Amino acid sequence: MRLTSATILASSVFLTAVSTSYAEDILVEGGYVMTMDPGVGDLEQTDVLIKGGRIVAIGRGLKASTARRIQAKGAIVLPGFVDTHSHLYVTTMRGQFRNKEGQFFPVSSKLAGSMTPHDVETAMHLGALKLISSGITTTADFFDNVIGPAHGEVGLRALQRSGIRGTLYYGGPDKTTKHPMNLDQLRSIASRLDKSAQVGVGLAWRLPRNRTDARNWAMRQQEFDTANELGLPIQVHVSGEPGPTLDALIEREYLYPNLTVVHAPDASAEQLRVLEAAGSSLAVTPISEQRVGYGLTRFDQFALVSKQGLGIDGNSLAGSAEMFATMRLASLTWSGGARSETAPDARSLLELATIGGAEVVGMASEIGTLSVGKRADLQIIRLDSLNLAGFGGGDPSALLVHSAHPSDVDTVIIGGRVVKIDGDLVDVDRPKLLQDAEGSARALTSRVAERD
Repeated sequence: MRLTSATILASSVFLTAVSTSYAEDILVEGGYVMTMDPGVGDLEQTDVLIKGGRIVAIGRGLKASTARRIQAKGAIVLPGFVDTHSHLYVTTMRGQFRNKEGQFFPVSSKLAGSMTPHDVETAMHLGALKLISSGITTTADFFDNVIGPAHGEVGLRALQRSGIRGTLYYGGPDKTTKHPMNLDQLRSIASRLDKSAQVGVGLAWRLPRNRTDARNWAMRQQEFDTANELGLPIQVHVSGEPGPTLDALIEREYLYPNLTVVHAPDASAEQLRVLEAAGSSLAVTPISEQRVGYGLTRFDQFALVSKQGLGIDGNSLAGSAEMFATMRLASLTWSGGARSETAPDARSLLELATIGGAEVVGMASEIGTLSVGKRADLQIIRLDSLNLAGFGGGDPSALLVHSAHPSDVDTVIIGGRVVKIDGDLVDVDRPKLLQDAEGSARALTSRVAERD
């Protein structure tokens, strides 16, 4: 049977299940499975069996008498998206960045500096849940607002509470490099987290603006050395002035496989060649990079880099935590810049959002494709919405990239835990969540206004 909107409307039962928040045996039945594994491809009317938080079988007619059954007939089953770079603490700053009086960096820095631990946890928890609701199952959160130890603890707790998979990239107290990072707390967090934990820790790193500031370089070197000693992944911003910053990374030999470069739309071909040779990866956030005027993010210019993925860069700056919109903008910028309708391949953009992102965050052996043995991180996308109905069996990748929205994500499973079902998040008190977010946002802006 070909996958069409008609097959969905003809199905009498669709994605019915009972909510639960713990890992269980699950049989996802009869879906159009886009494995994103190049050796397997897409599989029609196929089941996915999950046990112990992992995928144990993929095929037709699978049997599991005691497993929870989720009917996916006529729906697309896809790996969960991987967000390679975010700042979740800015989630409650929505609508603040709007004009010359509301530019992102000065406004976000002012608000961030006044955030209490409660504000941070509220924003990050809300942001993580929005990611999950949009089909994003893994995030790399660049937490550069660790004002004090309490902020660091609640940042970690917010991710853990949400049920998302990811890495908390632990940073300094603000977006500058003026102050030392609390490396003692970084060590403490790293020592408490098992290597197999669903939420891990890394280093959120920045280089000095003043390239001749020896004291500042010494602090940055200590941070880099600590992360290496602990075996932690590192993300480094090169935004604003990517040329000189990338040159500094190259000259000081900081590029290596455990380091991800973030925001490099203007990187030269030579810089990208060196980055590739060093085994580093690239996190690209098209919506935010273009919103703040870094330039046009064209993926054809990054062809030299084998490890690259898409990022959201924070709910408020991107407008929403939406990988569909991110892929769509990347495609349009690519085709417009190349003056070629067919230059961007929809499948390659889906790869950037799944297995490509998994490679960037160092989890490709565990997530990114629907493969036997990997973690059961997946999403089920309904096709019976007004924006997806009318699909007559063309290219499913093109359908998702150019037409899908988060509202089409019916079910999300992370590590064998159903965290969204029938379009609703599981075990989330929505009224309280929204009330807390609104209260925190208003209190924060009021405190800042009183100080001005």
